[in-house]
Amino acid sequence: MIRSAAIGDVDDLIQMIHDLAEYERSPDSVEIDGDLLTRALFGRSPTVFAHVAEEDDRLVGMAIWFLNFSTWTGRHGIYLEDLYVRPEVRGQGVGRALFTALATIAHQSGHTRIDWSVLNWNEPALRFYRLLGAVPMDEWSGYRLAGPQLAALADPGAPSP
Repeated sequence: MIRSAAIGDVDDLIQMIHDLAEYERSPDSVEIDGDLLTRALFGRSPTVFAHVAEEDDRLVGMAIWFLNFSTWTGRHGIYLEDLYVRPEVRGQGVGRALFTALATIAHQSGHTRIDWSVLNWNEPALRFYRLLGAVPMDEWSGYRLAGPQLAALADPGAPSP
């Protein structure tokens, strides 16, 4: 069963975020905790959303996403931040069901697309996305400004960390 996440799901979502970071070879990068995720998903003006896959009263997958916007189409889209399915249920349609739920939301809301990033070495995910009909955006390169570089750009007069 796919449903919107509820406050009672936060601990499981945090665990799956950690599991995903471990799989993606970056376990020390996770900074989020239950309070931060609760505020993001269920605060006064949520800007992040989550859907979960539940089987036998246990969460077995998640999709965490937010809205983006295309100036070219003049419409919103969905940016899928995290898709995770527990290893023991992979290959059973859970990931597809989560994607179908997001596609349904996008389609019914008039959103034009779903975007996401995937690590170049993650061949199982790449195969899965191709099976869905997704195409890589090879002509685009992702960039990120974070940490000390972000702080330096925001406040060039501040002392370096």
